[in-house]
Order: sequence, then structure tokens, then C-alpha cells
Amino acid sequence: MHGAALAGQQDFTIVNKTGYPLKHIYVSETNNNSWDEDILGRDILNDGEYFNVTFAKAEKTCKWDMKVAYDDGETAVWEGLDLCQISKLTLKWNKSTGVTSAIKE
Repeated sequence: MHGAALAGQQDFTIVNKTGYPLKHIYVSETNNNSWDEDILGRDILNDGEYFNVTFAKAEKTCKWDMKVAYDDGETAVWEGLDLCQISKLTLKWNKSTGVTSAIKE
């Protein structure tokens, strides 16, 4: 298992199945009062695309919060995600409720 040993155990993949482009994704340690920088940078995560989030091997924290922002400014936030147990988050948007959900794998 060369290469995989260098990865942080918190690494995960975000899959956008919302039907809309995501403009910003923020991931910060739980209990951090501010969001770290936008991990997408200048990119946009279009519907049907995925983005691999990687952490330093030395990172020990398992609980993280995540915020996504659509290009219209709407946002969704998840708190206390145990990224030591999650390898994939598939984001979906429910048109009737207006709620963005995350399916954990």
C-alpha cells in the first residue's frame, strides 16, 4: 500500500449530486469559531463531479464541520462529521424541502 500510507485518515471525497454547482466548500475543525479557507479555491464543483479532500498525515482531529455554498449564495452546514469514519459524502438537494443532505459512506 504505497502512497495510501501517506494520506491522512480523515481524507474523504465530496460528490455533488445536488443538481447545481457548488462555488465554495469550507472544512474546519469542530469548535473552531471561523471557517478555514475555501478548499475549492477558484474552482467550481459542478453537479455530477467529485472533489477529493486530503489532510496531512500528522492530523489527529477526527471531528470536522463542513459548509458548502451554491453559486446563488445559499449555504448548507454539517457539524461534527467524524472524518476518521467517513470516506465519501454524497451531497443531494431536496427540491420540495430546500434542504441539502449528505449521505455518509
